[in-house]
Amino acid sequence: MIQVKNLKKYYPVQKSAIEAMLSRKREYIRAVDGISFSMGKGEVLSLVGESGCGKTTTGRMIVGLENPTEGSIFYAGKDITLLKGGEYRAIRRKIQMIFQDPYASLNPRMRIGDHLIDPLLIHGLAEKNEAVEIAMKMLDRVGLPGEEFYSRMPHQLSGGQRQRVVIARAMILKPEFVVADEAVSMIDVSLRASILQLLMEFKRDYDLSMLFITHDISVGKIVSDRIAVMYLGKIVEIGDIDEVIHNPRHPYTAALLSSVPSFVRRRDRVDIKGDIANPIDIPKGCRFHPRCPFAKDKCRKEEPEITEGKHGFACHYPLDIAF
Repeated sequence: MIQVKNLKKYYPVQKSAIEAMLSRKREYIRAVDGISFSMGKGEVLSLVGESGCGKTTTGRMIVGLENPTEGSIFYAGKDITLLKGGEYRAIRRKIQMIFQDPYASLNPRMRIGDHLIDPLLIHGLAEKNEAVEIAMKMLDRVGLPGEEFYSRMPHQLSGGQRQRVVIARAMILKPEFVVADEAVSMIDVSLRASILQLLMEFKRDYDLSMLFITHDISVGKIVSDRIAVMYLGKIVEIGDIDEVIHNPRHPYTAALLSSVPSFVRRRDRVDIKGDIANPIDIPKGCRFHPRCPFAKDKCRKEEPEITEGKHGFACHYPLDIAF
């Protein structure tokens, strides 16, 4: 369904005129720094990592909101980074995004119903009267009675209700692939289970493929078939959910698991120090080595390549820890 090859996104660092004169070297924020993965039909892949690791940028490139600096994104065998016009528009309808902040992604001056009929009208999938009917049914489908919520404004809804609207807007086009960017991170803990259940129902009914972006590895475990752990623009571990969760090979993955009380046993805990490095000045060698409790000289000099196979990891000295 989706194949990403050597995907990169660099943002040039903005400098003042004086700074530019003093330094002729062009600097870049290496948000995504050469990642590759593929996803099958109906598969859910969780992309996990700390804030600033490049997860959201990856998702935005897949849905076309950001242009890659380098690399390819294949959808059903076609490199969508090269498509334009009607050919791209036809594929774009099949790839949708659920945004992290539901309030910021809704126009505060538009009624809830108008948010849902717009995609149908833009893509020419229905006339106005039919679009209204489809929108009413979709609101019912996500647990917001259409007759009650169609004419409301975004500020009249709770955070959980707004998230249901954002999900409805993405699903109303019956997509084949969805990027869910931190879809439950801004919702009360008590409501997260119901939102995750709603996503899984759509996944089952539409046979969706989904890239589920989250900083919480325990949430990724609930919804995913596979998991990819990202650090400072790179994927450092990827594999089947049970294999990665219970047999992490990269220290960063083990550290993420150690932050979840239900996963860790005291003797297996892996603690890391400091904060994620500046993406403008990425450490030489393994980019995780300044924080890794197991780093050796080789880690400081050589960047490890991710291993091939069902369970890949980028570490010179992989762990042998059971969670």
